[in-house]
Amino acid sequence: MSNENSFDGPQMQNCEFTKADMSNANFDGVQLSGAKFWAVLENASFTDTNLASAIFDDVNLGSSHFNNINLAGARFTNINFSDASIREANLEGMRIDGVLVSDLFAAYNKTR
Repeated sequence: MSNENSFDGPQMQNCEFTKADMSNANFDGVQLSGAKFWAVLENASFTDTNLASAIFDDVNLGSSHFNNINLAGARFTNINFSDASIREANLEGMRIDGVLVSDLFAAYNKTR
């Protein structure tokens, strides 16, 4: 990836990006607290970037890859997980429609 599309460690808190095409951008260690994006971020890369308490609304993350992600306490509503794959995940305390996933796995394993 060329350096011309790289945001390496800048302070970008409280910035607003409207109608911005930031395709192929590389965000590495970026401070984005309070930032707002109305932008195209197709093929963008976020590495060592803190998005805690971020709000994603009307976002297309199809074919995205997530690795080494902390979603503790995250809330998902009206999400399409069709054909999604979750591997090597800590699902302790995770609920789907109010049901503990650990209970779902226990029930599944009993029927195998």
